[in-house]
Amino acid sequence: MDLVFEGIRTAWQLLIGLDQELLAVTFLSLKVSGLATMISLVIGILGGTLIALASFPGKRVLVSIVNTSMGLPPVVVGLFVTIMLWRNGPFGSLGILYTPSAMVLAQTVIATPIVMGITIASIQSLPANMSLQILALGASRLQMVWMLVKQARLALLAGVMAGFGGVISEVGASIMVGGNIKGYTRVLTTATVMETGKGNFDIAIAFGIILLVICFLINYFLTIIQQRERRR
Repeated sequence: MDLVFEGIRTAWQLLIGLDQELLAVTFLSLKVSGLATMISLVIGILGGTLIALASFPGKRVLVSIVNTSMGLPPVVVGLFVTIMLWRNGPFGSLGILYTPSAMVLAQTVIATPIVMGITIASIQSLPANMSLQILALGASRLQMVWMLVKQARLALLAGVMAGFGGVISEVGASIMVGGNIKGYTRVLTTATVMETGKGNFDIAIAFGIILLVICFLINYFLTIIQQRERRR
């Protein structure tokens, strides 16, 4: 327990002292995971809605693949993204391996199936004839899709929380494609792993506590929006 209390004290000191490394690591964590989440929302909500509304051969197989991908191990994602971005890989010419851009790419791959799977389930949980009723009222197909998304917005907010939580807390892919370079690709999770490996448990606990606080605050903010929408 002494280590935990020491970690809390260290976290407080780092925050009060506005430690520059802590601020840089925290800002990069939010930047990388926030950008990855936004990209995954665009791809996941659009793709999930299209899959949910469309009828085509192999739809069940595709949905099963999406649902399976929701549990992709980050380390496996990191492995394949590293292979793709390696100097001799298909996209090695981009030269983005061991950069924040590679981390955003890897985290997007992790978050997109989560958002897409929740979107598919959310749209399919709506009444089956709702889309027909909307079209019968004179709406275009694009307006119909938008109205269905609005109806499923509470569940989609849960998808936002799940997607963001899945990427800001992952460590395997970030280390593999980012390299944990100080001042460049080091984020809260990789910093925690590094400090633990060095035996600096108080600093590692401090990073962990700060990560938990950030996750709580963001999810609390999204939950307020979700519950406010529910009361309307």
